[in-house]
Amino acid sequence: MEDVKRKWWAWHKQNPHVYELFKRFTMQAIDRGHKNLSAWLIINRIRWETSIETKGEDFKISNDFIAYYARLFMHQYPQYQGFFRTKPLKSERLNYQERYQDE
Repeated sequence: MEDVKRKWWAWHKQNPHVYELFKRFTMQAIDRGHKNLSAWLIINRIRWETSIETKGEDFKISNDFIAYYARLFMHQYPQYQGFFRTKPLKSERLNYQERYQDE
């Protein structure tokens, strides 16, 4: 497992409420008729809600983690595969290049 993914997974396990909000806000968008949306938009709404609308300590969501939340959502809800447009992660591109460079 690559380093960023490992960091995200550890952070995700310590902050499960972030993914709960991610699912909730994504489902709201789907229920309102959106066919595609940016995971950045969802994360920024979470940032807004947790910074402005709630009390308590602020926490930071790394931009490096956004792609993993989008992928997790589409994995858990395969009927919404493609809702978030994703590009191959750097590690996926490197693995592909390493695998096929000698052909």
